Amino acid sequence: MAESNVKNSMTTTVEGNNLIFTRVFDASRELVFQVLSESEHLTKWWGPNHWTLPVSKMDFREGGSWHYCMESPNGDMKSWGKSFYKEILEPERIVYEDFFSDEEGTINETMPGMKVTLTLIEHEGKTKIVSHTQFSSEEALKSVMDMGVVQGLTETWDKLEAHLERIQ
Repeated sequence: MAESNVKNSMTTTVEGNNLIFTRVFDASRELVFQVLSESEHLTKWWGPNHWTLPVSKMDFREGGSWHYCMESPNGDMKSWGKSFYKEILEPERIVYEDFFSDEEGTINETMPGMKVTLTLIEHEGKTKIVSHTQFSSEEALKSVMDMGVVQGLTETWDKLEAHLERIQ
């Protein structure tokens, strides 16, 4: 299954237990890598429309982690997450495992975890991001799809695009 959103040139593909997003951003690969790897940038664009990132504790290095909280517009919903960085190859690739967590950073074992590989490719003076997310099973992927991950990431990457425009 592949869908393309013409407005923002994002392509979504599902292959078995893998979810792949591809999108081109009008910025250098170095700048895109920077806004993916620095907490002060992430707090300005991470999360769906109108959600904020009030907590972002990042140790961006192989073996490091990122503990964060996304908060809904009216503040009645909080979504905690914790990521563990497995591989960082600046400015080409970031590999991390991402989990739902609680406020203390304890992993929620009842929710699906995922292994994410972000590949940044120089593309005609711009940067193509390929986000390859592997789930433990097709059922785990389906549960995240049912939560609205495609819309959420589309909105998040729209915010990333707007942030890149603001800082260039």
